[in-house]
Amino acid sequence: MKIRVLGSEGTLASANAVGNAKLVRVYNSGGSDLVLTHKTGSTVIGTMTVPSKAIELVKKLPAETLEGGAALKAVNVAYSH
Repeated sequence: MKIRVLGSEGTLASANAVGNAKLVRVYNSGGSDLVLTHKTGSTVIGTMTVPSKAIELVKKLPAETLEGGAALKAVNVAYSH
């Protein structure tokens, strides 16, 4: 898989639409597992655990947000096979 970076990396310390991304690369830079929360407004769509030092790709709608802590680093990306 090839990833194209579409923005600057930031944290998910608070609700973040990550540049209105549709696909977000999330890296847990912390020493422990963290829970990522996916929301639309104040409604929780879902949660998932991001293991320490792991990278996950999260698909979302542009206005939806992600949050989970300052150790979660996120950037808007596009990909192809």
